[in-house]
Amino acid sequence: MPVQPWNRRRVPLVLSAMLLCQTLGYAQSGPQPPCGNVPVPPYPGLDDSAIVKLWSKSDLGRDWRPPACTGWTEVGFTTLVTIVARFRYTSKAEGLLRHAGAITGLTGMRYWSTTHKQWQTLVVDAYALTGSQPGQRREDFAPGEMEQGKVLYFEQVDNLSGKAIYRMHIAEASADRFVFDVENVTTIRFLLMPLFHPGELQSVYFLDRESENVWRYYSIMRTGKNANGLIGGNESSAVNRAVAFYRYAVGIPTDQEPPAAR
Repeated sequence: MPVQPWNRRRVPLVLSAMLLCQTLGYAQSGPQPPCGNVPVPPYPGLDDSAIVKLWSKSDLGRDWRPPACTGWTEVGFTTLVTIVARFRYTSKAEGLLRHAGAITGLTGMRYWSTTHKQWQTLVVDAYALTGSQPGQRREDFAPGEMEQGKVLYFEQVDNLSGKAIYRMHIAEASADRFVFDVENVTTIRFLLMPLFHPGELQSVYFLDRESENVWRYYSIMRTGKNANGLIGGNESSAVNRAVAFYRYAVGIPTDQEPPAAR
């Protein structure tokens, strides 16, 4: 029998409703790292681009509560970005530990500046520290130092905000899973004006082995809800900075075209 016209119109309406429900479901649940549950957003295909999502306070509310496995206790955010991907990696997990501990490797990392509309150096200098005080420079962290529960410190010089000390906490480190979080220990300033007080710039990275040569990547980055309003409106910059760290982690040139946000 011929398909009635109203049936033909009904199909796209149903598909639109399904997509809308899926979008609303993501917004209501918020980001879900791979901590014993289905991650949100879900992992893309191995040969697909990373899924980069900027979350809105209008979707999640001013007092959004982070998932417990992030280790974050404060509610809310100014900016919140997640990146989800699959990537090929032929070395053992020790290689990931070595890469994460090679703080000097961050030096020269580039990102797309939405202000200047060009690729610029994001990290001018970076080095490991023996403790939480400045001036205690040391060699990069060796894989043997990247043990579960370990707390390490490093100093990073940003292209705009200058020097700041960061704390790296190794939450998990095994042959199949590597989880660590990073947050600023000292105040991050721009032209002497505080942008982020201690603990207001946070990120967590989850790397899980899927098969012998394939790993899954999930990162979540946020700035605290009391962060300086100067950075609150520049969400595209927050996205590009998060993408730069993702690209560095999985071995993609950080200034590879196209940028995540123009």
